[in-house]
Amino acid sequence: MAIVDPADFKTVVPANQRLLGLDLGSKTIGLAISDSGLAVASPLETLRRKKFTADAEALIALIAERGIGGLVLGLPKNMDGSEGPRAQSTRQFAANLLEKIDIPIALWDERLSTAAVERVLIDEADMTRKRRGQVIDKMAAGVILQGFLDYLGNV
Repeated sequence: MAIVDPADFKTVVPANQRLLGLDLGSKTIGLAISDSGLAVASPLETLRRKKFTADAEALIALIAERGIGGLVLGLPKNMDGSEGPRAQSTRQFAANLLEKIDIPIALWDERLSTAAVERVLIDEADMTRKRRGQVIDKMAAGVILQGFLDYLGNV
């Protein structure tokens, strides 16, 4: 498979398979999972990053275990829409992962997803900094994946 345009994603994901959303950080990977109807995203877990091979093996095991039909990677664009080093790193992660597993991958603009989650956790959940650090990545992955699912529902 390859990196697929979001507009074409529904045509390449097998029916009744779920999507896995990833928020790639330098130290962690936040994960969220969709339902099989591709309507609702739920935060799943946060993986501590190791070397790429170990990260890929953990993701491949999760993909097999959960019946995942496609991946949605948050693409960290700059506020002006341009792409910097973090976006390039995400694109490279996707390309490297495609060498290990045949699965459709979509890149989805993640601008402000982490900031939005942090604002909710501070303002509404009144979470401590330590607790926010434990959940923010998987919740950001949930925001990224839900935005993508909402888009798919309107295509």
